[in-house]
Amino acid sequence: MSELTPGRRPVGTLFVVATPIGNLDDITLRAVDVLKSVAIVAAEDTRRSGVLLAHLGARPDRLLSLHDHNESGRSEQLLDLLQQGHDVALVSDAGTPLISDPGFELVRRVRSQGVRVVPVPGPSALTAVLSASPLPIERFLFEGFLPARSSARRKRLRELAAASVAVVFFEAARRLRDTLNELVEIVTPDREILLAKELTKIHERIESGAIVELIRRVDDGEFFEHGEFVCVLAAPRVAESAGATEVAALMEVLCKELPPAQAARIGARITRRPRNELYDYAVKYQRGD
Repeated sequence: MSELTPGRRPVGTLFVVATPIGNLDDITLRAVDVLKSVAIVAAEDTRRSGVLLAHLGARPDRLLSLHDHNESGRSEQLLDLLQQGHDVALVSDAGTPLISDPGFELVRRVRSQGVRVVPVPGPSALTAVLSASPLPIERFLFEGFLPARSSARRKRLRELAAASVAVVFFEAARRLRDTLNELVEIVTPDREILLAKELTKIHERIESGAIVELIRRVDDGEFFEHGEFVCVLAAPRVAESAGATEVAALMEVLCKELPPAQAARIGARITRRPRNELYDYAVKYQRGD
């Protein structure tokens, strides 16, 4: 697998290997071959990846950690090993590396030095949930993990909710209830969302419906309290996406006759735009901004 450059010693190859997100049978034959043949495996969590490697009968010479806290230093070490001629496989805890997982710095640094990077595609929570989604997802925006702090999360949710396409994001189970409650204050309550948990596992759950309905299910304890969710927020309906010009014209009329709160409430009913967004507009309009 190593490449030989004229006048130089062989250079190794970095394989970016997708691994199962739950069901171990989902690993590809090519991924098994690569993991059995490389000398070094760089893993987000060596304990978890060690279990997978043992299951596959793969015995690399070295199993090294590469995570958010050591990626810079470890990338230098791995680059040196690659330049010595060793092949390296990069894996994450589950799914495809670099998709909200470590590895970007390593890949960028390795490629900048002319070392070959080869993707070994396979499982991904992102593509898995989209393939089973009843929501239209011809086009979508992938956000990854939302901010943990409420204020930052609300700000980002407002930006994402205004997108004209479906939005895919990850959320921890312990924050899911707060995130849904914040989201329902920003978009119309009947905006659809999909929540997926334990994908490819025995207790896989994929639920969809209006946000208010999903909040009720969460409050009733139907969902697990641990782990992570893949969430798909449906694109706004055409009525929700009233153009900025039309919204501004309507709000200008309402603000001339009504206080900001009432203008925003009526404007939201007509345009199906978030009420807090129209309230901010009304306040700025009356201030002359």
